[in-house]
Amino acid sequence: EVMLTCERYRVERLPFSRLSDGDVAFFERLMPGRVVTDPEELKPFNVDWLKSVRGSSKLMLKPQTTAEVSQVLRYCYERNLAVNPQGGNTGLVGGSVPVFDEIILSTVLMNQIISFDKVSGILVCQAGCVLEKLNEYLEEQDFIMPLDLGAKGSCHIGGNVATNAGGLRLLRYGSLRGTVLGLEVVLADGSTLDCLTSLRKDNTGYDLKQLFIGSEGTLGVITAVSILCPQKPKAVNLAFLGCQSFAKVLETFTTCRAMLGEILSAYEFMDEKCMELVERHLKLSSPVAGSPFYVLVETSGSNSIHDEEKLNGFLQQATTSGLVTDGTVATDDKRIKARNPTGTWFIWVSLICQMLWSLRERITEALTHDGYVYKYDISLPVGKLYDLVTDTRAQLGQRAKNVVGYGHLGDGNLHLNITAESYSHSLLDAIEPFVYEWTARYSGSISAEHGLGFKKKQFIHYSKPSEAVFIMQRFKATLDPKGILNPYKMLPSS
Repeated sequence: EVMLTCERYRVERLPFSRLSDGDVAFFERLMPGRVVTDPEELKPFNVDWLKSVRGSSKLMLKPQTTAEVSQVLRYCYERNLAVNPQGGNTGLVGGSVPVFDEIILSTVLMNQIISFDKVSGILVCQAGCVLEKLNEYLEEQDFIMPLDLGAKGSCHIGGNVATNAGGLRLLRYGSLRGTVLGLEVVLADGSTLDCLTSLRKDNTGYDLKQLFIGSEGTLGVITAVSILCPQKPKAVNLAFLGCQSFAKVLETFTTCRAMLGEILSAYEFMDEKCMELVERHLKLSSPVAGSPFYVLVETSGSNSIHDEEKLNGFLQQATTSGLVTDGTVATDDKRIKARNPTGTWFIWVSLICQMLWSLRERITEALTHDGYVYKYDISLPVGKLYDLVTDTRAQLGQRAKNVVGYGHLGDGNLHLNITAESYSHSLLDAIEPFVYEWTARYSGSISAEHGLGFKKKQFIHYSKPSEAVFIMQRFKATLDPKGILNPYKMLPSS
């Protein structure tokens, strides 16, 4: 319950104005039919995807244009009304829903593709475009989005940029800080910042778009995005492998990176507890079983014969050297080859690449069926990555139902998840700040890709010096002097 969270974090409502009938009437004149006040209709937008925090907004607005967003914010700024920008509401740190009664500004109707250049691969679109829909559009043009994540069917590209989402393709295509070329942003006072450039190189002054990438809606509302998209690979292969120790997972990655080189596009790992939960709660079946750790390797290239030869060479090396004890390989033409532990023969079976990815992508969903979930998104030196899971299990003992670890090993990104039958103050006290102190000890980051949102903002000092936090607060005060944009999120109170 949000009441418990607010009590723990001692959040008090700031002195923003209260919504009046006159305010509602203004918005209804501005965007007739796109103003939501019905409490039942508002419920799902007041609760986060994990159902862990809940706000009490009485109004949601659905603008269709940048001009409408500008008019909304100009009015809210003058009236001192707090605003909660919201995309697909798939965030995991409570950043996408109100804490109190902030007006929800939804980008759900801002879903138009503005342009796509087939020569440069540059896509310009409104912020409310759903990631999966963009990818489907691009695939018809033989391109793909440079990011992919489990929530792709719901999340909006504007929200992805606002949270600097990482995901499954970062190893190959880099972060949004490199692929986003330009942004259109509406500032707190309603003024519009048009930096929607489609240039790969522009070295004129400060790179203002970087301020808004990862700002979690606290500095401005992103209304449009210009993003560089890679060509769709002509050959995609997946290998789902079993390893007997985390040391073998690391050594397999070293071998994989050396032998696959430029075609390596993803290297994901999960422990056996993750696999148990996916199989138990989602009824998915794995073609590989009986290993303490599992690895998903994806290659993406332009020549299927060349890529398969490289992948087979890597698998031969990994198997004969004892790094991998079991595995399944899927090629992009839907053929699947399953190798037995001795690596001496192949069986053709009717699996598809999507099923293998589901074993990894749906772990978050499986965890929600296991009870209340305490989620941690950590960056660490890869050699220390799983030690945090082991030490957390020892720290919590029988107080936790399950402690699991999975994530983007190629990026040094661990997702540590702890489940319990229900929320417990005492269990949270045993987890925090233990996890953050452990992470800081090894110079890690307490948020690799999910952001800080509402739940993690008070822990920012474990990853950033006080001088850096102070400068962030100054940026916030400069761009949003009244603090109306996504208050209570990302930064501790100044």
